[in-house]
Amino acid sequence: MDNLRDKLFELSDEKYKTFHSGLCPNTDNIIGVRLPQLRQLAKEITKDDWRYFLSNSKEDYYEEILIKGLVIAYAKCDVEERLKYIKCFVPKIDNWAICDSFCNTLKFVNKNKKIVWEFIQPYLKSDNEFEVRFAVVIILNYYITEDYIDLILETLDKVKHSGYYVKMAVAWAISMCFVEFEGKTMSYLKHNNLDDFTYNKSLQKICESLRVNKDTKILIKSMKR
Repeated sequence: MDNLRDKLFELSDEKYKTFHSGLCPNTDNIIGVRLPQLRQLAKEITKDDWRYFLSNSKEDYYEEILIKGLVIAYAKCDVEERLKYIKCFVPKIDNWAICDSFCNTLKFVNKNKKIVWEFIQPYLKSDNEFEVRFAVVIILNYYITEDYIDLILETLDKVKHSGYYVKMAVAWAISMCFVEFEGKTMSYLKHNNLDDFTYNKSLQKICESLRVNKDTKILIKSMKR
């Protein structure tokens, strides 16, 4: 743990730092380490006393925060303990990249959907932009299934937050719903309570999908508000 920051600076790639910083506005603490390298470091940490690491490691840099999230995702522990760590970690999320990388690593959700669904409900109503995005990205990663599609569309329709990163996450989720369940999502798009920005972004993302045919894209584009 004492050497982690030194290791991060050794792995820093200046070109990647410039590139990634450009994708994360208002995030000025990026060292510039690529995600696969962060994942490898996190996996190494979970082989040791990872609980001590989570309680005592530094959080000054983007990569230090993200590694904590990855350790929580990779660590071997039961659902209740992992959710406690997730609850402590979510308030540390302050940009889309940490949010999304953290969420798509939480593979334990696949076998614990009921309890995690209940866990994320308060975040969907949060005033914090990235807490809401956290919940929406969890949904789009793990819940677009036959069992949940109706509930997902109903839930996304009720997400009300003015934050850009919330709106983009909802649009992303709806586009993924369309790809997997075109009929149900098309019906939803014809009758919904989305604000114009989120609705139009949903259509845009659907049209960007390689899994949507040309004729359907023409129809989708005609639905723009």
